[in-house]
Amino acid sequence: MRILVVEDEKDLNTILTKIFTKSGYQVDSCFNGDEAKYNIEQFEYDLVVSDIMMPVFNGLDLLKWMRNKNYITPFLLLTAKDSINDKVAGLDMGADDYLIKPFNIDELLARVRVLLRKNLTNKSSILYCGDLSLDILKKEVFRNSEEIKLIPKEFIILEYLIKNKGIVISREKLENQIWNFDNFGSSNNIDVYISRIRKKIDAKFSKKLLHTIKGVGWVLKDE
Repeated sequence: MRILVVEDEKDLNTILTKIFTKSGYQVDSCFNGDEAKYNIEQFEYDLVVSDIMMPVFNGLDLLKWMRNKNYITPFLLLTAKDSINDKVAGLDMGADDYLIKPFNIDELLARVRVLLRKNLTNKSSILYCGDLSLDILKKEVFRNSEEIKLIPKEFIILEYLIKNKGIVISREKLENQIWNFDNFGSSNNIDVYISRIRKKIDAKFSKKLLHTIKGVGWVLKDE
């Protein structure tokens, strides 16, 4: 699952990014709402965690922009201000939760888990392609009841492919899923990850699920 951190305090931004990454989430970060708008238009997020008081385009401006654009992504506001007016304004604009700085890390992670679970309401956290299953919350993958161990970036790629099963996904789209703007990887790494995933989910089984469409990209499908 992918989280966007929007925080202008560099130290706190770094801390939040490390905390969420260590907890198994894919994380992008930026330092104001204007940068966040660009990320949101480029990538699909499961949660936005944003400070309110920021330069250029603050957290409430970002929230209002997202809701006006019909983005329903869960939104958690962080702020040092404890005014009831700020809370009401954020919630009225469509914020899903509100946490005042300084906050307890365990409480933050608990609130994040709650919002992510709510986002899966009326959806199953388990995705399927034939006899392959992927549990988004538990980070588990099984094929024909046999557990398959994936490293984080392999899991991110497979999650994206299974969410879009039957659809051919280009190299560019996969790169956007695993690299953020601060950490671009080599394009060749995609081929390495795809090769590893294919070996893990297909090598031992007669029916192949992961297919290469030459010159276009890859598709996960059950035929």
